[in-house]
Amino acid sequence: MAAEFSLPESFDAFHRNIPQEWIKEAVAQTGRTSVRKRRFPAEQAVWLVIGIGLMRNRSIAEVCDKLDLAFPDSHGRLEPMASSSVTKARNKLGCEPLHYLFHTTAAHWEKEDTQECFHGLKVLAVDGTQFHTPETKDNQQLGYASGQGSFPSVLAVALMSVHSHLISDVAFGPVSQSEIHYAQQLVGSAPENSLTLFDRAYFSAELLLSWQQSGKGCHWLTPIKSRFRHTVEKEFTEYDQLISMPVPVSPQARAAALYLPEFWTARLIRIPQPNGKIKGFITSLTDPVRYPFSDLVKVYWDRWEIEQGYGEY
Repeated sequence: MAAEFSLPESFDAFHRNIPQEWIKEAVAQTGRTSVRKRRFPAEQAVWLVIGIGLMRNRSIAEVCDKLDLAFPDSHGRLEPMASSSVTKARNKLGCEPLHYLFHTTAAHWEKEDTQECFHGLKVLAVDGTQFHTPETKDNQQLGYASGQGSFPSVLAVALMSVHSHLISDVAFGPVSQSEIHYAQQLVGSAPENSLTLFDRAYFSAELLLSWQQSGKGCHWLTPIKSRFRHTVEKEFTEYDQLISMPVPVSPQARAAALYLPEFWTARLIRIPQPNGKIKGFITSLTDPVRYPFSDLVKVYWDRWEIEQGYGEY
């Protein structure tokens, strides 16, 4: 994925997949057209930031050279931009155009993603990862991850297609917040008729119910914990049951989230011969005819694709 475009000769292929109209729209919609067009147009600044990210092992001067970022002087002669001018243009651009462009590309590329479906559902995964940032005064406010060295760290939680490894959305911030906190920011990002795979860290009634109610056919599946309270409402087989569970929230939390019921319903899938810590799953796919037990037992393992996908970026 992104690692493939870190080589200059590969950047042209990436360039062809981001039409100039998307760049102009991102700049216009976020009010950044005020960047001085005579010396460093905002559209060029956007490409510069993209290039820095993709060619991260090269200097900014090399990135500018690859992107042909040379501009006319007062006599009309082309000359490379001074480092100070590049830095000022990048800072003045801000993050808003890149944020807008990210969601524009994700929306278009998601429609082109013709991955295999699970009984008509596109399979996605949510997971978190941490990465270091430079030791600066601003970055120190992000916090330091336990056991991750002495540099400030960022926690990112992404929604990714398990087959194409296309990231549809991402939320990130200080490591002091939980992964569930950032996953809540992704609610509404899954396309209709999809199945999102979560690991056990996301076992939250509030998150999963919000995910399910965010759109038509927005389903989820997550491993069960070793112990969790539930009542069997209907038994399809010994290992396949419809269950209800209490929603464990405080009175204060319930007052702030009136949409949460006292109980929620899910389908419990137990693995007949578990190998490892995962003993089974709960899922919003409650129809045993449309979504067979044997297929649900297998689909969760596609979640590991998101961890492989992180390694490509």
